[in-house]
Amino acid sequence: MIHKTTAKLMKHKLMEPVENLEDYICQKHERPLELFCRDDQTCVCQFCTEGDHKTHNTVPIETELEKTRAEVQQMIQERLKKIEEIKHSVELNKKNTEKEKADIVEIFSALMRCIERSQAELLKVMEEKQKAAEKQAEELIKDLEQEITELKRRNTELEQLSHTEDHLHLLQIYPSLCSPPHTQDWTDVTINSHLSLETLRRALSQLQETLSEEMEKFHEIKLKRIQQYAVDVTLDPDTANPYLILSDDGKQVTCGDKRQNLPDNPERFNYYVEVLGKKGFSSGRFYYEVQVRGNTDWDLGVVRESINRKGEIIYRPEDGYWCVWLRNNTEYYALDSPRVSLSLKQAPQKVGVFVDYEEGLISFYNVDVKSHIYSFTGQTFTEKLYPFFSPSLNNGGENSAPLIICPVSQI
Repeated sequence: MIHKTTAKLMKHKLMEPVENLEDYICQKHERPLELFCRDDQTCVCQFCTEGDHKTHNTVPIETELEKTRAEVQQMIQERLKKIEEIKHSVELNKKNTEKEKADIVEIFSALMRCIERSQAELLKVMEEKQKAAEKQAEELIKDLEQEITELKRRNTELEQLSHTEDHLHLLQIYPSLCSPPHTQDWTDVTINSHLSLETLRRALSQLQETLSEEMEKFHEIKLKRIQQYAVDVTLDPDTANPYLILSDDGKQVTCGDKRQNLPDNPERFNYYVEVLGKKGFSSGRFYYEVQVRGNTDWDLGVVRESINRKGEIIYRPEDGYWCVWLRNNTEYYALDSPRVSLSLKQAPQKVGVFVDYEEGLISFYNVDVKSHIYSFTGQTFTEKLYPFFSPSLNNGGENSAPLIICPVSQI
């Protein structure tokens, strides 16, 4: 091992024996390929760095190998982490599914109990009505049989008298025989065997009421589930119409009386008083809540990134708007195609907006009473979606309350 004992040769770099030495030698300079050119992604020799690769980023092959090895290790770690995330997601989904299954079983059990109870009550009413009809029939038959007995007795007397020759006796009893018998007119007498429609209506009405109550419970459970997808939404001042006034923290918006002097950048709405959230979403699920208390008019929802922001706008899914709005303090609409008038039991004070990107679902909830307002279903999203807000015009101060993005508190 002369290279390990001779001082002049100890500086030489040794390598393990290889089968094809030519693969490790620069074909141009016949020198060992000891360096790696990162610009051209190829191995070079020392002389190459003084010629064609003079200005390139070159490093020792060992350095590049360590870098590549580190990158591979990082990729492995990232994939191992992703596996854990997927496992955790599956486990979480399994737990949520079990909870939802239990909730669904509870809801449907309550519905079935209600149906069984309504059925039992209805059958009981029918049986009682049948018994009453049977009792009535027995009494009527008894009365009829008594009248028949009386009529038969009179008929016998008349038959006997028709053969008598005692005319004096006949004249004496004639008035009593000719007087009408004590009977009633049976022509219109019937047995009521039909179930009262009012009884059936009450049973069905009670069933419908219970169904509505259980559906509200379902929406309450659903709202509780989707609140776990809450995101932090902040208003984007670069999109706000010049009449809109945003709070410093980007959580509130009102409509002012004066148009502010702002640049008409491409992102800004210049006709309607609208503003978007800063962050867009192109996958997954997200949820946020907005306080609308004190407003007579407002618009809420989500829009796609490429919507028209200049001039008049048509609010509908085909044009990238999925919204609900309030007009004149009482008129609620879902801006679907066609527009849908909404009948709400209670006016929302806080509205929850939920989006499932892959499912093509956008749902709105009345948070305080935990009820469902409206859902756009079966939608197809191909670009980013942004939270959308409009406090509408302030109408001389009548609609001056701000729309407020609220922290989501779990039910």
